[in-house]
Amino acid sequence: MSTQELALPASTRGELADSRQLLLAEARHRVAIYQPRLTGDIFASEAELGELRRLAISGRGAQIRVLLHDPVTALRESHRLIGLAQRLSSAIQIRTPVEELDQSYASAYLLTDQGGYLFLPDAARANGRGSRQDRAAQAPLLQHFDEVWERSTPATVLQPLHL
Repeated sequence: MSTQELALPASTRGELADSRQLLLAEARHRVAIYQPRLTGDIFASEAELGELRRLAISGRGAQIRVLLHDPVTALRESHRLIGLAQRLSSAIQIRTPVEELDQSYASAYLLTDQGGYLFLPDAARANGRGSRQDRAAQAPLLQHFDEVWERSTPATVLQPLHL
């Protein structure tokens, strides 16, 4: 497929949802999600959660890593991704950036193990770019994610209480 055929539409909320869904469906075992704030229309649809669940139970290499600036609000608002992460905590890990530079990062992105990515320069606006498979464009985002991941702390506030 050509680069143009692999490009993802990403200029409306509907296009973003469709692109996220497609990327999640094409992922085999691993995704990385950098989302400063979870809102009810992001990673909350039945289709998206179904794909995340499929990935989480896909085998020994299953890994869903999420960087989230505000896990307390996501928990308080009962975001559906948080519930899934609590049920599948061995495969879904959520961390919170602690350094000021990381906390001020305003972009959001989704990266897959197939080289796919969806990048929003401003997480609050429905305008970005993406591709089903473009490892060269994905590489700097993956490097950024890995660096922030290492500096971040587990979002222990999300761990379910076992009473």
